Parts: sequence; structure tokens; C-alpha cells
Amino acid sequence: MSGTGPSVGHPQQWARRGADVPTPPSSTYRLQLRPEFDFAAAADTADYLRLLGTGAAYASPMLAAASGSTHGYDVVDPTRAAPALGGERARRELSARLREVGLGLVVDIVPNHMSIADPAANQWWWDVLLHGRQSRYARCFDIDWSAGPLLVPVLGDDGDDGAGALGTLTIADDCITYYEHRFPIAEGTYEPGDNPLEVLERQHYRLVSWRRGDSELNYRRFFDVTTLAAVRVEDPGVLEATHGEVLRWALDGDVQGIRVDHPDGLSDPGEYTRRLRALFPGWIVLEKILAPGETLPASWPVDGSTGYDALREVCGVFVDDTGQGRLTLLAEGLGVPTDFTEVETECRRAVATTVLAAEVARIAALVPGVEPDRARGAVAELLGAFEVYRSYLPEGEQDWARAIARSAERRPDLAGALAVVDEGVRADPGGELARRIQQTSGMVIAKGTEDTAFYRYSRFIALNEVGGSPDRFGVTVPEFHAAAAAREASWPRSMTTLSTHDTKRSEDVRARLAVLAEVPGEFAEAVRGWTGRAGLSEPTLDLLAWQTLVGAWPIDADRLRGYLEKAAKEAKLRTSWVDPDPAFEKEVAAWPDRVLGDAGLSAEVAAFVDRVRGPGWSNALGQKLVQLLMPGVPDVYQGTELWDLSLVDPDNRRLVDYDLRRGLLERLDGGWRPPVDETGAAKLHVVATALRLRRARELTGYRPLPASGPAARHCLAFARGADQGVVVVATRLPVGLAAAGGWRDTVVPLPSGKGEWTNLLTGRTVPPTSTAGFTTAPLADVLADYPVALLMRA
Repeated sequence: MSGTGPSVGHPQQWARRGADVPTPPSSTYRLQLRPEFDFAAAADTADYLRLLGTGAAYASPMLAAASGSTHGYDVVDPTRAAPALGGERARRELSARLREVGLGLVVDIVPNHMSIADPAANQWWWDVLLHGRQSRYARCFDIDWSAGPLLVPVLGDDGDDGAGALGTLTIADDCITYYEHRFPIAEGTYEPGDNPLEVLERQHYRLVSWRRGDSELNYRRFFDVTTLAAVRVEDPGVLEATHGEVLRWALDGDVQGIRVDHPDGLSDPGEYTRRLRALFPGWIVLEKILAPGETLPASWPVDGSTGYDALREVCGVFVDDTGQGRLTLLAEGLGVPTDFTEVETECRRAVATTVLAAEVARIAALVPGVEPDRARGAVAELLGAFEVYRSYLPEGEQDWARAIARSAERRPDLAGALAVVDEGVRADPGGELARRIQQTSGMVIAKGTEDTAFYRYSRFIALNEVGGSPDRFGVTVPEFHAAAAAREASWPRSMTTLSTHDTKRSEDVRARLAVLAEVPGEFAEAVRGWTGRAGLSEPTLDLLAWQTLVGAWPIDADRLRGYLEKAAKEAKLRTSWVDPDPAFEKEVAAWPDRVLGDAGLSAEVAAFVDRVRGPGWSNALGQKLVQLLMPGVPDVYQGTELWDLSLVDPDNRRLVDYDLRRGLLERLDGGWRPPVDETGAAKLHVVATALRLRRARELTGYRPLPASGPAARHCLAFARGADQGVVVVATRLPVGLAAAGGWRDTVVPLPSGKGEWTNLLTGRTVPPTSTAGFTTAPLADVLADYPVALLMRA
């Protein structure tokens, strides 16, 4: 913890060890590690991933996590590989196996927080509870020691602020115990026979009602999760202590890249990236949510983001913007709000004043000369007014100024207090007031927008995705090309993705839902009828439920019930995690069986799904091929090389059937060209063909290829490679294309040059034609077998 001298991973050590500097992977394949899918199981996938064309396995956090963790983001010990996944020996065997087959490893790290759910499992936190601010680990956590003893919100509350729960405390094994919870007793503060409450009063912490976590917490946490305590990696010693183990793996040649979780929660993300880059010369990407038009600060020495911006662009370009009007009318007719700005503002304000009230109060206390209630009101309003998740001062001065202006416009009664906040931040952009506002704005926006508004604003949920903009109805082809060209010019090694462990629904669910924008009248008529027969009493959840049923069909009652229960609580309209409404939750829980058990109604839903399933497959293949071949380093989320109709976590962390995928891949390698059908083999064919091409050939440059002819708007095409020798063609808006009579004489231009073009998906030569000095290919021929084509010039 000294923070002095060359640390593990320091450039001097890389040079001294003769270690090779890792290069960015050609692609990644995300693996969700858990006790049921551990290091050994991951190693067993190595051969398959190599055959698929993957460049590197991309694993969820691999450090020791809380007992029973299914995701790894609740680290309890950053100094050792997760015992529940097999420990250090199994980790080394995984790395060796990946190297043996020529794959790299990208590791997900969690610098912002650690789990404190079980204090005894986290020795750093245990020591802080035991010794208070004198603990050698006190510097590791962001604790406001001036606020008194450390508050631990763990007690049950029957409306008595936890008083009854305090009466159940006991002392056993030299610990204060509360049911299964154990807390340390400082030396000299306990004698046998002492009253547990009196002993508690002598500690450096206090056990309080769980409800006080949102209003009075005196340690910074991850969003509103009181069992995840924020870590101060701005301290060089803390950075070394929390990152040393992973950097040791990297120095041994086991790590090709690092994915950094939630950088917006850090004190100074820019400085953090500079320190991390000094310790690790490999590929670094940040889980940074970028608003439309926003980019990472150019001063950050990283390779890019984890690709939510690409997800928004790729999925959006397959949405028909002409369907907006009818879907809006449907929502309005059902009583669902359609003004996204209004919904979002309300949700952010609610989050700032309730679940994140403790963070707001801590910031407000730093505002001088303003009455506390007004300071809290001004801070809460400001935190929800940013157009981006976080402003990075001084670089983000315009983002800051716009947020101040929007806050004052919305709440003119708080203009004076906002002016004081503005003056304080501008006077000291690196000070505590500025720093804490920046750290907290992302929390308010994520909780208010992603985790609340996205469940309330259910007009068209295909757009309600992390990093998405539901008020922007899709992405035009010119907008997509401009964004792709900008990524190639500025962030060519940024990750691209379509599904992650955090997405609200999988890429194939979104692809099918996108079809609804092409058949808005049919869908509206169906939903009105279904709602009249079996609608939920809360309109926004009702509309979300029907879209979810269509998007994820076929789905069993248990999966659908779990999703809807979560959606209802996240929306916080009729029930919530904190204040449940048992009667409404009972209605929601009964809905899946009610609908699926009604033979006539479920048959109607199935018939409608039959109408959109084929176009959904077309969209799914199109967006996948585009994502895999566009500028950036593409990621494939586990299992999505076949059709995947998963919903939000934990649904999307289900175990993957790799034996099925191996068998299908073997058939493909034997020459089978699968049809586009329910097996999903066509998607596997697209994924494997594209990933193998990415691994074999460096693709630079980006050139849009605008089609011409009567169906030109239904084509998205571009060229890649230094010689523009790779062409990607995808069908968009397939329902409208079929209704208009197909491609007819629509053509796509092909870059000039010698050599014939072959469609790698079919193996057939593409017959080019020359028109006015340009080489073109008829789309009716190019897309005769699949709704996508991957052309390569010999």
C-alpha cells in the first residue's frame, strides 16, 4: 500500500522481462464466468472459439468475488483469482490453453468498488470496521469520516427505524452478530456480559436500518447498492493494490486486453487511464456510455469504449422511421406517456431525491452560503440535467454550462443556488465539489434513464437500450455511414457490440422488435385487442409486456414472469424494490400464465410472431454482419452466434450449449450452406465467416457504397480494406422491400480494381456489370440466398 517505486506492470518491468507488448485482438467473444461455468469450463471452449474465428476470449471479472456471485463484479479480494472459479491454478491453465490454440484473453476489471455484503469476506473492509480511520485500509474506501461513525445499513425495519432489530443483536465468537451477519469488535471495547448495544456504541461503525442507506450513508457506493463500497483508486497505493494481480497476469503474457468497468464512477477517469496505460501497454477499452455525438476525450490513452455507441447505430439503422407516428398514437391511446424528455426528467429527479439522496446531501454540504434544502434541490436538479453521463472538466466545459442552464430553466426558483454551485466548480474544477458532482451525475442518469425511464417509456422498446435514445426513432443510412467513418478515423480499435451482460434485451429480440416499425398498424390493432382481453392495469407495463412477449416468443411463463416483475419494480410506478405493492405484484406475477394459458390469445400472439419472425431474422443477420465488419474490434456475446432471445440479466447469463454449436460449425466446415430458419445456423455461418475474415485480414478504411435503383433505401453497403477489397451488403426494412416487389433492378457499386468478386457466404462468383464507367452488382443476385452478403475480391 506504499505507492512508491516501480509497481507490478511498470514499463521498466515489461522491458526487463522482455515481455511482448500485446496487440489489439481481431475480435472478442464474451464469456460469463460463474461457479457453474468456471475457468476449466472456459478452457474447454478454446478449440471452439478458435474454429469460430475469435481473436480473444473476453472474460467477466476473474478476481475473488462475494460468495455465490454469478457475475464477478462484487470483488472481495483483488489480490487473488476467484476460488469459486477454480483459483490461481485453474486460471493459469485457462491462460495456457488459450495461448496453445492462438487466442488472447481480455479481462474485465472493477476499479470503482468492492463488495462489503459479508464484511468477514473482505478483509480490507473488516479492518476498516475494526480500526476506523486508523485502519491501514481506510485510504482504500471513499468514507466521510467527518460525519461520525461509519453507518452500515443492514438492519430490518418495521417502521421503527431498526429499533426492534437492534434488540436482536448478540455477541458470539468475539463478533457482534445480527442473524447471519458478523461484525468485528475493537480491542478493549468488550467484556463478557456486556450489553451488545453498549458494545456497538464503542465501535467505529453503527448498524442502522437498511432504509437509511439512501438518505444518510457516509461512504460512497456503486449507484444505490449499499453492499458495494467505492474504492479510491486515485490514490497510487490503492491503484497498485487493486490492480497488481491482474497486471502480474499481463506481465506473464496471460492478458492481451483490459476492459474497465464503470469509469465514470472514478474521481478522475482521465488521470486513471493515464496511470493504467503507464502500467499496461496492451488493449484498453472503457465501459463508457456515450451520448449521440459524444466521443471519449482525446487525451485519454485508451483504445475506445465497449461499444454501446456502435450498438445504437447498428440497431437503429434497421428501424423504419415512418412507423413512429402510428406507434406513438398506440401509446397515447393506451395512456402511455410519449414525451421522453418529460419522462426522463421526472425519473432523474426522483432518483436524485430518493435512492441517491445521501450522495446529493454530501455534495450539497460542500456548497457554501446556501440554505441546506435549497442546496440539495439545486444539486439534485443539476445532476439530472446533463445531456451526457458525465462532464469531464475542464474539457467538458460546454457540457457543464448546458447542464447549469437547463437546471436554471427548469427550476428558476433555484437559479441563485445553481449560480453558487457553478461559481464554486469553475473556481476549482479539480476540487471536491466539482469532482463529486461529476462522479454522481452518471449515477443519476444511469439510474434515472436506463433503470427507470427505459421501463416507463414503452412506446417502442427496441430503442430502449443502454446508450440508446428512445426519442430518436432510428438512425438514417447517412448517419450510420458518418458515424462509422468517424470511428475508423478516430477510434479504429474501439470495441463494437450488439449484446452485453447489461443490455435490456438481446440483439435478436431487438431485431424482431424493429419489424414492428414496419407494421405499426397491424401491431397497434393486435395490442388493442389483446389489452382489451388480458391487459395489465398499469398502461406502460402493459405495452412493454406485449412487446416483450412478441420479441422473445416463444418464452415460458417463469422467464416472462421474472422479467416483468423486475420491469415493474424498476419503473417504480405501481411498485418498487423499496416500496412494494403486493396486490399489483400478484397481478403481474399471474399475467404470464393468464396469457399463455389462454389458447385463443396465445394462438393470436403466435400468429403475429409468425408474421414478423422472418423479417426479424433478416434484421438480425444484417445487424450482425454489419457489426462484425464495421470499423472497430467486434465482440460476440456468449451464445449469440445462434438466435438468442434473451432478456435483461440474469436471463442473459444462462448457460450456453456449446456442444450444439460445435456440431453445427462442423457441418458448416463440411460445406453445408444452411437456410435461414429456426435453427439459427445461418447466423452462425455469418458470424464464423466474418470473424475468420477479420482474423486473416486487417481491415482498414471505410467507404460507403450507396445503392441505386427502385429499392435503394433497403440496402446498407460499405467497403473495407486498404484496397477496398471487402464489401458488406445488408438488407434493411425487409417488409417494405417485399411489399414493393423486391430488389428488381437495384444495384450496388463495387470498388474498382482487378480480380473477381466472390460471396464468401455462398462461394459463388458475383457477376458484375459496368454502367457509365462504374462496376455494379445486381442486388437480386447478390442477395438471392441470404439477406446479407460478404464479398471479397480475389
